[in-house]
Amino acid sequence: MNTLTAIKKRAIASVGWLESRLQLRQSIWPVMRHPIPAEVAHKKGWWYVFGSVTMTFFLLQVATGICLAMVYEPTAQSAYNSLIELNEVTPLGWLMRSIHYWSATGMVVMLIVHMTQVFLMGAFKYPREVTWLFGVGLLVLTLGLAFSGQVLRFDSDSYWGVSVAAAAAGRVPWAGPSIVHLILGGEIIGTSTLGRFYALHVFVLPALLVLLLVGHIYLVVKRGISEPPDPDEPVDPATYDAKYEKLLDRGVPFFPHAVYRDGIACAAAVLIVVALAVTLGPKGPLALPDPTIVHAEPRPDWYFLPLFAVAALSPASMETFLMLGMPVLGLMVLVAIPFVSGSGQRSASRRPVAVLCVTVMFVCLTLLGWYGQVSPWSPQMDAWSSEAVPTRIVQRLSPLELQGAVVLQNKACRNCHALDGKGGQRGPDLTDVGTRLNRDAMIRQVVQGGGNMPAYGQKLSSAETKALVAFLMAMRPAGRPPAMIPAAPAPLQGDPVQVEPVQTDTVQADSVQTAPLEAAAPTAPIDADSAKSAS
Repeated sequence: MNTLTAIKKRAIASVGWLESRLQLRQSIWPVMRHPIPAEVAHKKGWWYVFGSVTMTFFLLQVATGICLAMVYEPTAQSAYNSLIELNEVTPLGWLMRSIHYWSATGMVVMLIVHMTQVFLMGAFKYPREVTWLFGVGLLVLTLGLAFSGQVLRFDSDSYWGVSVAAAAAGRVPWAGPSIVHLILGGEIIGTSTLGRFYALHVFVLPALLVLLLVGHIYLVVKRGISEPPDPDEPVDPATYDAKYEKLLDRGVPFFPHAVYRDGIACAAAVLIVVALAVTLGPKGPLALPDPTIVHAEPRPDWYFLPLFAVAALSPASMETFLMLGMPVLGLMVLVAIPFVSGSGQRSASRRPVAVLCVTVMFVCLTLLGWYGQVSPWSPQMDAWSSEAVPTRIVQRLSPLELQGAVVLQNKACRNCHALDGKGGQRGPDLTDVGTRLNRDAMIRQVVQGGGNMPAYGQKLSSAETKALVAFLMAMRPAGRPPAMIPAAPAPLQGDPVQVEPVQTDTVQADSVQTAPLEAAAPTAPIDADSAKSAS
């Protein structure tokens, strides 16, 4: 008993020593004891836990991200294998990756739920307009973290995600090529690209998010937690402050009345994330980041599936607006909300338009997300094997041009390009490409890539390139001379565009081996009888 008493006295003395130096009680205690509306301490207080749960998920990502950064190598040669090593070799590496992914998913979900709750309860109105703007900034940074995290997986989803992002950025008037160069760190998707997204994901975006989070919490404490909406008490900026002060006079301290609810909700959230991590495991990596892998079915993570579906469903003429305009327009709407509706009724029962907008938004996002998940990827991924080169084209080809037709099929070009309207629709139809591009422009486009098209300079031999260009030159109406002036936009200034090779060395562990990058190309369908007659 004397020993316990002595330990207790020493602990109290240590706390007193720290307090006399740090003065924590004077700075932290008033924040913990700041008054909140009494109603928040009752059953309605459970509507106020979403922000704390979101912050908890962020802290989980920071903790697991530090562990992952000790193993992950942000280079094109090692990134894929380092993730395989985390999954299969590093003790509990798979668990760290799982918790990191599922906490990121939870953070996106809870942030959307939190902002929806704030919107429906009218908590963005006076005097909390700036608090809402900080929340919008946190939403943007959270999605940025989600996207950059997907890129760091450096699998097929990652490769095509960066490709689509770069293609969208390249459509920005005047500054497009410079933005693409900034995103990729050069002319290729490779080590420089990974290095930039690694810096964004690990340093830049978390630092900005912490700054906004501190500002958001400061405003919540300074301007107070909004009281539950009352249909008979609309917000009037001229009288609200005085009414709120009277409400706080009858209020309760944040600690312990609200803290225990936040604690219970956060603990439950952590348990759910750990359960999902243990049960479902980490996300990826999937197929290798190689644009020539024929059967790749790249898809973004679920929070970007609606945008993916919109891009897949839209006609080519609308792509620029949808890829650039829609996100900017959505952000402008969120920013404008507190200025357009900064006063007046807060109760959702008296704001049917607000409820309708939320309902329509969630229905549309759900339907688009479902379509983005179940629909085939924008290119027709089996066109290389299911759509033969049309007979009328094969019959007029020379032997060299026939070899080019085989190259076109075996390299999966038909997945994105159609002939006579059959094949993928992501790229332009090649039926009359010989009237649009001359030989030099075609060689440049095939070898260096450009727009949405990856570079094939390291994937084609000189003979294959020569045969493919000969075939493309023949793609024009009978009697029509070949194009003399290239019509394709010039690539970015710099070194020739190449796809950086990915090293796929075997990870030193039992039964852990990555797939080889290059696989023998299967035979593509060419109409045999027509080919014989043409030769």
